[in-house]
Amino acid sequence: MKRVFSGIQPTGHLTLGNYLGAMRRWAEVDQHRADALFCVVDLHALTVEHDPARVRRLSRQAATLLLASGLDPEACTLFVQSHVDEHARLSYLLECVATDGEMRRMIQYKEKAAKEAARGRSVRVSLLTYPVLMAADILAYGTDEVPVGEDQAQHVELARDLAVRFNQRYGSTFTVPRATFPKVAARVMNLQEPTSKMGKSDESGLGVVYLLDETDVVRKKVLRAVTDSGRDVVYDRVERPGVANLLDVLAACTGGDPEVLSGEYDSYGALKKDTAEAVVEVLRPVQERHRELVADPGAVDEVLRAGAERARAMARPTVDAAYRAIGLLPALAEAPLNAAR
Repeated sequence: MKRVFSGIQPTGHLTLGNYLGAMRRWAEVDQHRADALFCVVDLHALTVEHDPARVRRLSRQAATLLLASGLDPEACTLFVQSHVDEHARLSYLLECVATDGEMRRMIQYKEKAAKEAARGRSVRVSLLTYPVLMAADILAYGTDEVPVGEDQAQHVELARDLAVRFNQRYGSTFTVPRATFPKVAARVMNLQEPTSKMGKSDESGLGVVYLLDETDVVRKKVLRAVTDSGRDVVYDRVERPGVANLLDVLAACTGGDPEVLSGEYDSYGALKKDTAEAVVEVLRPVQERHRELVADPGAVDEVLRAGAERARAMARPTVDAAYRAIGLLPALAEAPLNAAR
């Protein structure tokens, strides 16, 4: 059976883009077709200025929403990255294989570093090297496929390059993974800036539908979405990005085709109204299940504990093999405390 790994960062409240672009597919498809692991990658949230309490709160919220979206602990492994030491252990080894040039070519590093600099903040080394940690997340588990959005494709390519390079230099150790992409709504765009991704870190939040937004808030955000000049409803991502984004969202919510749907509307208002109602209905069961899970936090804790235990057991043999392959002396078993007396 193929092994699938993917993760989500607790750097902000999860969005409709996270759900339509990744989480729903994980629940409906990936966890049933493969040996699947899904991870709240909290170590990645430390690469920029952050509030520790907020990271903890958002990590728990992300795990709860993943369960609410349909992830089944009996069908997949759900865990928090920092609960499995093998991620950090392997990351350093891969840093010894990666190059400075590779890191500085990463598009997301350039974008995030520019934002940090614009805010007058120093750029952390971890922001430069976090794609290596992402590679470690993937390679530690012998991952075959990584379901991601289009913006993460470059990082999966880096993981592939590092796996091949390590295998060539030190012997066959890692499975070389590949990225997989959903067919529709792989990248949901901001409702107010349809040429930009609907991201968790949007400062105004006006163009972002969050998974826990109230129903009235969801409707208002969609109804106020930016469209384009002209009146015809045409699916054209280049010339009509606002309308195309609404059609992508509607298609993802209803299982339709955006180009076909475009022919069913003769006004932006009708398109917005139907899209708003479709989003409300898609989010309704997720929000209801989230409320149930929040009422029983111990159950979520148990899922994460058991998930980390399973993940650790899967990752340790590969990471230990990498340590041996690269030339590190195996750790000696510790003597019992009373034996030293």
